[in-house]
Amino acid sequence: MRVAIGLSVLVLGAGGIGHAVVSGLEDGIGRVDPFKDMKNRPQGGHGTNLLLVGTDGRDTITEEERKKYRLGGAPCHCTDTIMLVHLSADRRRASVVSLPRDSYAEMPAHTDRTTGERHESHPVKLNAAYAEGGPTLTVRTVENMTKVKIDHYLEIDFTSFMKTVDAVGGVEICTARPMEDSYTGLDLPAGVHELNGGQALQYVRSRHVDVAADLGRMERQQKFMAALIKRATSSGVLLNPMRFKDVSATVLDSVRADKDFGTEQMLALGRAMKDFGPASSEFASVPVGDPSFPVEGIGSTVRWDAEESKKLFQALREDKPLAPAKPKPGPKAGAGKRPPAALVDVAPKEIRVQVYNGTPKNGLGRSVDEALRATGFATTEVPLNGEAREVERTLVEYDPRWDRSAKSLATALPGSELKPVEDQGPQMKVTVGADFTRVRPVRAESRGTTGDLSPVRGDEVVCP
Repeated sequence: MRVAIGLSVLVLGAGGIGHAVVSGLEDGIGRVDPFKDMKNRPQGGHGTNLLLVGTDGRDTITEEERKKYRLGGAPCHCTDTIMLVHLSADRRRASVVSLPRDSYAEMPAHTDRTTGERHESHPVKLNAAYAEGGPTLTVRTVENMTKVKIDHYLEIDFTSFMKTVDAVGGVEICTARPMEDSYTGLDLPAGVHELNGGQALQYVRSRHVDVAADLGRMERQQKFMAALIKRATSSGVLLNPMRFKDVSATVLDSVRADKDFGTEQMLALGRAMKDFGPASSEFASVPVGDPSFPVEGIGSTVRWDAEESKKLFQALREDKPLAPAKPKPGPKAGAGKRPPAALVDVAPKEIRVQVYNGTPKNGLGRSVDEALRATGFATTEVPLNGEAREVERTLVEYDPRWDRSAKSLATALPGSELKPVEDQGPQMKVTVGADFTRVRPVRAESRGTTGDLSPVRGDEVVCP
């Protein structure tokens, strides 16, 4: 949240009023020294690295908020969310990498901040580092695991989170299917939603929405950050000095940061990031080798894929983008923009499709097959002619057991008709009719359900 608001909206630093507005806000920032007495740190690379930590702090939550947003229980004084944020040297890109809180970690030797007891290096879940040694031990543990040098530390708790969201007027979240979690109280029907601070907290905390569990939760946190950046950079906050000051004061009053991240650093980043937006951000999660790695005395942990995670963090150190380059528009692109991808419940790559041409038009079946494959569907690549060649309306035939896949496919074929066929099996059958106009790009609601958390750009996960 500190990155999305504290950096992205500080573009007023590019104007003459920037310093006057921001300089009076620094006293509101809580200060910590996470780098105190740290030695043998990784070598610095290009760009700036920030460790963004969300703590499970419920001490300042009101009783009404506890009940409304299901925030019962005692605070664990641990990290609920850990993200490594890399700002490129040219300030045109922010790469956000989610670190699973249950990651298997080797905690460095340290003195427990609560008991004063000296501990040698030992295995833990990553989120325990904060409980045992606070920000300093958290930074040391992450640096040991990633070999990425942390330049700044930013911390936010539940109260800070809700204030931030409410300060910018809420965020817009899209869901392709209903989302319910009895643990957090999340209850969202399919569609577009404007979430306030408390609702947004339910959204990013939910782990029981689907089988993706914590991986799905990390993905929702990434989508939320992209949506927050979109709202902050498009809501007029940047153009109204008084509103900007009010929002900034609210946010900065409820976060903690390292002592070297002050007004001058904020202004410098703001000036450099004046054109920042959702397309400037990219999101990834650490590649996982074993999502349920058992450790005696600790339980099930998330073990990283050693080789793939090494490549990911090397890219950060070398200031390289993580997400694939955005395709350049073709020569006809000027005639109109490519329509935004529609959200679907099932990832296109999980849906097998056989295309039939139900019209006299030669080559139409192949065109539709190629277009479906281009948006991710697993087509046979061998389109056939249908038995009937005078079909008026495009038809999607499917086995009722795969109805979610069928609805996702039909979304890519606007106006098509759905027809259940018993015992057809998992492969969808598309008969292209005379009404066919185009294949609409689609993207999955959740990458976590398939285990595919490959990097994506922010403009790919916000509402169209």
